[in-house]
Amino acid sequence: MSRSRNRATCADKLKVLSDPTRLSVVRELMAGPKSVAQLIHVLGLEQSLLSHHLQTLRSAGFVLARREGRSRSYYLASKIMSGAKNSINLGCCQLDFDQVAGTDRTARRSR
Repeated sequence: MSRSRNRATCADKLKVLSDPTRLSVVRELMAGPKSVAQLIHVLGLEQSLLSHHLQTLRSAGFVLARREGRSRSYYLASKIMSGAKNSINLGCCQLDFDQVAGTDRTARRSR
């Protein structure tokens, strides 16, 4: 039972990251915390759309926020940070952003 529950959790995590915009947000935050204004500028998104994706990533536990004055700064949760540069650890697999160029991403099964 625990095993199928882990698979469902893994599938849920991968489903959150299946959206190209959310994947782009995660990739930007791998370089370090960014404000909403910085993310809007870099990704070219409308504020309302970015807020929706950030909320989804926060609910899934990928992203955390802290208030800095009148704005919020977003950063990746430490539990998904891997030791390798340009990859995140999802628990069930490791997402390595260096495996494919451009906007394509690959997930590698961890052993």
